[in-house]
Amino acid sequence: MSTQEIPEENLPAGQDTAHGAVKVADDPFADPGLPPHKPRIQDIDERAARRSERAVAFMFVLSMLATVGFIASYVIFPVDKIVYIWPFGRVSALNFALGWTLGLALFFIGAGAVHWARTLMSDVEVADERHPMEASPEVKAKVMADFAAGAAESGFGRRKLIRNTMFGALALVPLSGVMLLRDMGPLPEKKLRTTKWARGKQLINMNTHEPLRPEDVAVGSLTFAMPEGMSEHDHDFQVEIAKAALMIVRIQPEDIKDKRELEWSHEGVVAFSKICTHVGCPISLYEQQTHHVLCPCHQSTFDLSDGARVIFGPAGHALPQLRIGVNDKGFLEALGDFDEPVGPAFWERG
Repeated sequence: MSTQEIPEENLPAGQDTAHGAVKVADDPFADPGLPPHKPRIQDIDERAARRSERAVAFMFVLSMLATVGFIASYVIFPVDKIVYIWPFGRVSALNFALGWTLGLALFFIGAGAVHWARTLMSDVEVADERHPMEASPEVKAKVMADFAAGAAESGFGRRKLIRNTMFGALALVPLSGVMLLRDMGPLPEKKLRTTKWARGKQLINMNTHEPLRPEDVAVGSLTFAMPEGMSEHDHDFQVEIAKAALMIVRIQPEDIKDKRELEWSHEGVVAFSKICTHVGCPISLYEQQTHHVLCPCHQSTFDLSDGARVIFGPAGHALPQLRIGVNDKGFLEALGDFDEPVGPAFWERG
């Protein structure tokens, strides 16, 4: 479409179409300027400014209380406690409390900062010209002056209530991250050094769930046992059986090479930890002629006739032995706990 076909009333002002030529206006994109600044009620009423200051401080205090609640949740709620909360259903009480308290702590810091900026900090819009990437000394001086003016306008130095409560909220929030380090695992205390075995606890067959007698263990057989009183329905069964799992074999007493192993056995019935000392796999392969047991994961091999010492593979330590005897009813029983921690890498952990 040529310019002659454009209706004259639709052409921009300042254009001449007498000879079919378009003349561009001198400044087609004139600077519209900034609208006049309208003061807020906080700018003209100190009582309103005080109310906003107290509101911001209240939000920061709520953030501090939420952080304290986050830390307290670790102490109050057990890790395995499940509660019903509508409409979420059955949830972990600890996770629910941690999520809400941490979320509120961060929310109130953000809400307080936004309310502070919208009601108390200066809202005057300032237009500035573009400048080269490299700042000149005059620009640097101007930036520092603007920063000082902004700090003064924010009331950061004058409104001590906001400043102090903000510092309190920001100082407490990082404690939530410190408490989250607990999720790397519960403090082991002495749990790695002890198992459910204790003096007088009978050896229970893992398959039949019946107490074992010496005659139940035949020469060349491999039997697995757990401590009396444990049940597969216990909430901590998997944790405890991972330390207390026991394998029992019967060896002719004259074939036992290790003196202590013979003393801790009963008529050739010996009991060793089932947990490999390499990475904790359950040992289940037994060769009756050599009395060797093999870990199926990485082929660590232990000699059960010689204190369960390592004869092949990456395991670095012998299997711990459990001292056993017979009670007055003729059942095999433990005469104490393992004399050393079971499982892998304990010595490296200290």
